[in-house]
Amino acid sequence: MSVLSQQFVIRARLRADRPGDAAVFPFTLPAVAALDALDFHPGVTVLIGENGSGKSTILEALAIALGFNAEGGSRNMAFNTRSSHSVLHEHIRVAKGMRRPKTGYFLRAESFFNVATHIDDLDAEPAPGPPIIASYGGVSLHEQSHGESFMALMLHRFSGQGLYILDEPEAALSPQRQLAALKRMHDLVAQGAQFIVATHSPILMGYPDAWIYECSARGLQRVDYDDTEHVQISRRFLNDRQRMLERLLGD
Repeated sequence: MSVLSQQFVIRARLRADRPGDAAVFPFTLPAVAALDALDFHPGVTVLIGENGSGKSTILEALAIALGFNAEGGSRNMAFNTRSSHSVLHEHIRVAKGMRRPKTGYFLRAESFFNVATHIDDLDAEPAPGPPIIASYGGVSLHEQSHGESFMALMLHRFSGQGLYILDEPEAALSPQRQLAALKRMHDLVAQGAQFIVATHSPILMGYPDAWIYECSARGLQRVDYDDTEHVQISRRFLNDRQRMLERLLGD
């Protein structure tokens, strides 16, 4: 079986037949303007970049184009708390593999609260089947810390043969929990899952053999882990904290 047939999502690119206005957001972002061919790893693909560089915009557009709710959740969630997504999903074409995922999820750290509320609201209504929260470990996500609820999502809702699109999941996680999330990702990849992650975390972007793409003023470029600014700055700070603080805070 070829590599391409083993993954759910192969590539995303701007549609030549439906170009966006280069003077209007998000097409003003260099990373979006350079979206001529974003190839995805069968296991883990990582998007990095400064705030406002376009990584979350691209991830969001990909998720919506694949049928996920703009605020996150599974494909079955269709709530809308506040429309804030761009029109980029209307201008990209996604190439899919031969396989279809058995499950999937779009996590947005900034709107996960809204997903938790929607689950509670649905479970408050009479239904013939088990409550939705049973798929998340049985405890309301609002009755857990942000980090605990996200780990419950990964441990109980995520499973093998799934497609998972995660936008800055480290926002909820301590370094120790980020390591736990990395291990869970590894277990799921071994069971045929595919992850596409936007992150600032050197821990999460350190997943073995992950393809890392940097969104910057230069556009969208694939980079090596050790060459990323995130890793280099973190490493310099940890190795020589005093000198960096003196340079940063000194008169």
